[in-house]
Amino acid sequence: MTEEAFDREAEDRFEWSEEEMSEAFERLCRSKADEFRMLGYEHVSGEDVWNCVSDKYAKTGLPPLHQIVNDILSLKITTLMNWMTMSIYRNDARFDN
Repeated sequence: MTEEAFDREAEDRFEWSEEEMSEAFERLCRSKADEFRMLGYEHVSGEDVWNCVSDKYAKTGLPPLHQIVNDILSLKITTLMNWMTMSIYRNDARFDN
């Protein structure tokens, strides 16, 4: 069985509504933000985590569920901080024009 066929079969077995998936992602992102806060990054929110992770899906669309979960749970604080810094620069550049 190919990976694509396996993904389709798995998705067929676990039918989640969009609202259920959104809530699950939200809980995972809040959990990851809690982890970062325990490391001393008090101002990280679940929304920051989701924005960072989902930024790379902007061009390609949402990947399979397992990939999203992996991307959230394996996110490193350095990746998030770099993304947040670049986001600030991108926003500043938009306002300068």
